[in-house]
Amino acid sequence: MTGEKTRIALIGAGSWGREHARIYSQHPDVDFCAVCGRTLERTKARGEEFDVRSYLDVGEMLEREKPDLVAICLPDKDHFETTLQVIRADYPLFVEKPLVFKIEEADILLEEAEERGLFFAINFNHRYARPVQMAEKAIREGRLGQITFATWRFGGTGGECFEHENLIETQCHGFDMLEHLCGPVESVAAQMTDVTGKGYSTLVVALRFVSGAVGGLIGSYDSSYAYVGTHFVEINGTQGRILIEDTVKRYTFQEAESEKAEVWQAGYFNDAERQFRGTFDRHFHDLLSAFRAIENPPVHARMGRRALELATAAIRSFETGRRIRL
Repeated sequence: MTGEKTRIALIGAGSWGREHARIYSQHPDVDFCAVCGRTLERTKARGEEFDVRSYLDVGEMLEREKPDLVAICLPDKDHFETTLQVIRADYPLFVEKPLVFKIEEADILLEEAEERGLFFAINFNHRYARPVQMAEKAIREGRLGQITFATWRFGGTGGECFEHENLIETQCHGFDMLEHLCGPVESVAAQMTDVTGKGYSTLVVALRFVSGAVGGLIGSYDSSYAYVGTHFVEINGTQGRILIEDTVKRYTFQEAESEKAEVWQAGYFNDAERQFRGTFDRHFHDLLSAFRAIENPPVHARMGRRALELATAAIRSFETGRRIRL
């Protein structure tokens, strides 16, 4: 630590990496010291924007800066090697989703981090949306009764999906959210389409939870983020129903047989909870508190492996035409 501050270095100078830089540069308990990128022009510009040193070599940055915590925000397919390098250099780390694209790689990262006793967190920030946290509280208090079914739908515009990018990169949030709210998934069965010619860019996964409830996950890169209702979660129980709209937009709870509902939506001046990026701010606040207290991260990287395990099972289901048990 530098005095009472946590020294953080960032690997990744892209657009979402900028959100990392914004948070670290503004947090009163953080000494944001450096950014490492892959291209000179972009990395230098990001360093100048946030008044931190810039590097093009991860090893050099770690050697010179010696941060307390390393954040990694790289393009999806570039996660494994850099994450492993940071782990083997013995640095605690905070990574973006998806963890990786292969189960074997996820296991290597988790095993090596465990051997070194490293703090290893992943940014499943959807958990930190106000509607999601309200849903979690209502379920924990038993207001839904027995959950019978749950639905996740998330569709927007995306690129090629020849290695199941939509399923692994984007819908990992869906797998994590459904298990976070409804408990572990017992089995999956999937259908996918490549009708747009860019790989399996739209998919449907049927789920059965250990509790006996069933669920569905619909994901697409053949839709539009401009549509109303781009993201939607419904959780139905024997005593009530919860709706989550566009992650941060609206929460609704309604008791069974009641014609009245409880609704939350951010007020006029409540920018912090109305904006999606606020979910990241709140997650980082909890993460930093846990790190400074030498506690486990609020969302461990194991959750990234679990989402990948569910996605891999969905791929096997589609390829074999069978339901896959986990």
